[in-house]
This record gives sequence, structure tokens and C-alpha cells, in this order.
Amino acid sequence: MTKIKKERVDVLLVEQGLFESREQAKRSVMAGEVYDQNNQRLDKPGVKIAGDAILHVKGKKMPYVSRGGLKLAKALKVFNIDLKDKTVLDIGASTGGFTDVALQNGAKMSYALDVGYNQLAWKLREDPRVKVMERVNFRYS
Repeated sequence: MTKIKKERVDVLLVEQGLFESREQAKRSVMAGEVYDQNNQRLDKPGVKIAGDAILHVKGKKMPYVSRGGLKLAKALKVFNIDLKDKTVLDIGASTGGFTDVALQNGAKMSYALDVGYNQLAWKLREDPRVKVMERVNFRYS
């Protein structure tokens, strides 16, 4: 009898291609959007379940790296702001919500500036249109 390896829910979600990062998976689990094959809601991202469990997400997939992106996208629409071919500065970038929205709305480049480090979403960190500026305090620059 082969013993099935157990894995964290957030790790399985990433392995199954449902999310790009464990952080995104964790947020979705905590929001009550993740279910197993028996339609049981999973609400703890760190709990270990069978590695062969089939998971699914109810609701719309988050289009941005952070929930703040939803608010920013709405603001662009409400205030009729066109970022096409613009260069933007994301002060206090953190995970890069503003940068993500700007790029998805046509910005040609974003300077992602933050006093912290290693917070920017990996997909933005790798994007050639993003200039990552970590450990920079805007007040003193």
C-alpha cells in the first residue's frame, strides 16, 4: 500500500496551476473560495491534505496581484484616466498592485519603489517594463 504524501492547501493550489503564488492562494483560501473534490470548503491555507486532492476555486479569479488592484482599476475607469504609453511611478509598491493595473492598462513602464524589499510579485519583478527600486525611501530620495 502506497502512502499518499500530504501537502499544504496553498502549495497544492499553486502546483495545480490555480494561482501564481502561495500568497494569492492563501488569500483565496481565507476568503472561502477554495473547495475540494467533495465540495467541502477549505478555509485554512496551511492545513495538509492528500497531495492528489483535486481542488477548485469558486468565483472569479483575481485579475491583479493584490485586491487593491480592483479599486485602482475602477478609479481609472471612473476618472477616465488613460495610461496607454505612459511611464508611471508606484511609490510604496509593496506587492505591486498599482504597477500591475498600470501595465494591464497600457503603461509602457513602471518604476516600483518601496522602502521594503522582496515584496513585489514575481511576475512583476520579471517583467522588463518594471524597474524595481527596493530599499528606497521616497521622502529622502
